Amino acid sequence: MMLIADSGSTKCSWCLLADAGPRTHFATEGYNPYFFDTAAIAASLGRALPAAVPRAAVRAVHFYGAGVLSPAKAEVVAGALRQVFPQARVFVAEDLLAAARALLGPRPGFAAILGTGTNSCLYDGQRITHCVESLGYSLGDEGSGTFIGRQLLRDHLRGRLPAGLSAALSAAHGLGDVSEVLDRLYNQPLPNRFLAGFAKFAHDHYHEPHCRAAVARAFDAFFEQIVTHYPDYRRHAFNCVGSVGYHFREALAEAAARHGMAVGRIVQGPIDALAHYHETAGPSLR
Repeated sequence: MMLIADSGSTKCSWCLLADAGPRTHFATEGYNPYFFDTAAIAASLGRALPAAVPRAAVRAVHFYGAGVLSPAKAEVVAGALRQVFPQARVFVAEDLLAAARALLGPRPGFAAILGTGTNSCLYDGQRITHCVESLGYSLGDEGSGTFIGRQLLRDHLRGRLPAGLSAALSAAHGLGDVSEVLDRLYNQPLPNRFLAGFAKFAHDHYHEPHCRAAVARAFDAFFEQIVTHYPDYRRHAFNCVGSVGYHFREALAEAAARHGMAVGRIVQGPIDALAHYHETAGPSLR
């Protein structure tokens, strides 16, 4: 048996590939090693693992995750996986490689992730060859859920949202005064998820001009700050995975057109295509 995992900062999608029979899908919270240590990942996964997944029978785990940007961060996750699946060979790589393999398979091209955070790359059909750093939600992550959410929350706190929209935002998220919001951002865990939660509000209220403008600004910033800095970017089609890119795909396609880039595939999640990639890959990837 082989497990494939695609983890963002909010959610991790899993697929169990058995030697015979159908695939088994399940989900857990996301395991970003910048926010979780090995013990916390092992404990969370141990609680969330379905009974239908026999731990001792899993022989390989391929985990692709947000925040896996160095061998040290990869080992944070790998150590937890070895605890939970003691008989398995464990492979940990960045989520960007999962996106490229799912979107492009063995073909070269451009791949991006637009979810809670942002990432992108050029891919030669086997490996990532060039990456413009997204820099995380504090410095960058243009186009992401955190970027959209930050705009809405900032405008709400500064009194720049229309009154009805501001009241709806406050009610939907149980927002208190400025000091309470700043405490949530700076003193409590997972502020990136907190910010990204406001992107769903933007989707639910997309008929409001302020929400549409926030999404358009986010995607234009993504192209201007990241995509256009790839060499000869216009010769590639724009391919993307992630909930933000998928749910705002029409706005994303419009932003790509404004920056002279054709659109290829925009999908919500890569897990099925990634499972197929590993099913058909050589022995080293099984």
